Formats: sequence, C-alpha cells, structure tokens
Amino acid sequence: MTSKTRKVAIVGVGFVGSSCAYSLINQSICDEIILIDRTYERAYAQSLDLSHCMDFTHTRTKIRVGEPSDCKDADIVVLAAGANPVPGGTRLALLESSHAIYSSLIPRIMQCGFDGIFVVAANPVDVVTYLVWKLSKLPRSRVIGTGTSIDSSRLKTLLSEYIPVDPRSVHGYVLGEHGDSQFPAWSHVTIGGKPLLDILVQHPQRFGRLNLDEIAAKTRDAGWEILQRKGSTHYGIANAIAHIVRSVLNDDYKITAVSAILDGEYGQRDICIGVPAILSRAGITELVELNLTQQEQELFLRSCSLIREAAASLPAIPLSCSTASAE
Repeated sequence: MTSKTRKVAIVGVGFVGSSCAYSLINQSICDEIILIDRTYERAYAQSLDLSHCMDFTHTRTKIRVGEPSDCKDADIVVLAAGANPVPGGTRLALLESSHAIYSSLIPRIMQCGFDGIFVVAANPVDVVTYLVWKLSKLPRSRVIGTGTSIDSSRLKTLLSEYIPVDPRSVHGYVLGEHGDSQFPAWSHVTIGGKPLLDILVQHPQRFGRLNLDEIAAKTRDAGWEILQRKGSTHYGIANAIAHIVRSVLNDDYKITAVSAILDGEYGQRDICIGVPAILSRAGITELVELNLTQQEQELFLRSCSLIREAAASLPAIPLSCSTASAE
C-alpha cells in the first residue's frame, strides 16, 4: 500500500456499508471514502447524507461515489455487498448469491491494479473470505473477514451483564464459523486478567446463576434476535469493520478474532475460519494459536467441517493463488 492518503473503498452501501462509512467518519479513521454500489442513486444519496456529518466531526473525511476501477489506489476495500439472512435460515444459505456477486466483482477490482487489503463482511463471511482470497490471488495476510469479531464482542457484553464490569475488561474470543457452529473458548476468557472459570469456582454464591451454555447460545443467536425484531443487523458489525480498518491503517498490532486463512495453524490448512489474529499495516501479521481443551478442539473441528462442506459446494475456483504465510 503506497498511497499517502488513507483511502477506503466500501462496496455495497446498504445498512452495513453505510453504517461502516458513518463509523469511519465519526472516528476519523481515514481521509477518503469511496462508496460503490450497483445502484448509483443510492450510493450518491448516501454520500450526500454522510457528507453533512463533517461540520460536527473532528476532521474532514472526503466522501464520493465511485466504481470498482476506483479501488486501484485504495488502502482497504471493504466488501459489504450481499443479502441479509432469512429468519429461520442460516448464513450459509446466502452462499449462492454471494458467489454470484464476488466471482465477477473481485476480478474487476484486481484488474484495475488494486494492491491493498480486503476486509470482507458479506455472509457467509468465512466462505466468502476464502473465495475472495482465491479469486484475488493476494497473500492470505491481506484478505481479512470480520468473522467472529462481532460474536466476541457480543460475548463480552453478555458476560458484563452477569459480572459487573465494563465489557472492555472482559477478554476472550468466540472461535470457528460466524454462524451456528461457533463457540466461546471458555478456557481463555478472563475478567481483569483472572480466568473466568476460576472466578466461578471461587465465587459460587455470587455467580452461580451464570450458565455458560446459555450465554454461548445467546451469543450465537444474538444476530438472529436483532434480525427478527428489526429486519437487519448493522451497527455492531459496522463498528467491527471500523475497528479492523483502524487497526490496519494505524499499524496497531491489536489482536482481534477475524476470519483468516489457516496454513497449518490449529492443524488446519486451506480453510478460512474465525481465530484471533494480530492486525497491522501488513494486514494479518500473525495468527494467535490458543491452547484449546479437548472439547474446544472437537468443536473447532466440527466448525471446520461445516465450512469445508460449504466451500466444496462452490464452482471451481482458480488454484494458482499465493499460499504465503502472514507477514
């Protein structure tokens, strides 16, 4: 990424894409945003509306409408185009429509000379991130899915309702698919540095009502509850995207649970799944391998199997892609 201007292109400016742009503007994360959508009128209206934020923000972010060729000198391209899950279905059910979108879009972006980082938010995000990696032929370090970042945030928020601390004082990750087979790695959840499992053992009277299976289910189903009640989820995931973009542009080296391509980590290869990763200007600098319990390893393998099955249903993907390790 050689651009001196911190430029982000957002493809798909529905609820998620426009909310992401709003977060980027209000957090002063980048200098320029390009909105790309199949409907020009919607993209133009969103850019106009968002431009009216500038008088009330700390810095000015230039925002304009563009097309895939405008991604050429972008530092990051956020992929948010796609349909919402249908209540009662699964995110994996969106694979066919997402494949139709990105199998034609990614080659167009790459043909213009794009050499930055993709941040994928479209569902099913693990499989779509894998698809984007294969089609783009970029190193795995430069294709990042939002993955279980939002699920990990939901887990921390839920735990903070039972244990009276700020959610930001809760540390831990949801691993696996951003979907029904995800699971919290309870063996690595800490509150202020103290393992949650130790807290439960030492304070049964205070926290005996805390049911880990129930919290895991609520974490998994949180998106569906929001979807059923208001028709879409966008604020949480938009801030998750903004967090990833900021971590990359600021070279933060923050650890976040994202969809990443595994190349031997956790004993897996050629699969994209939610795991903790160190994010920097290079994209994914390193994947963090947690020492999982036997039960957690079994849950992880189950999630891998479901993702592999979904990826196998895709039409043939070009295989002459870089498998370089994250740098």
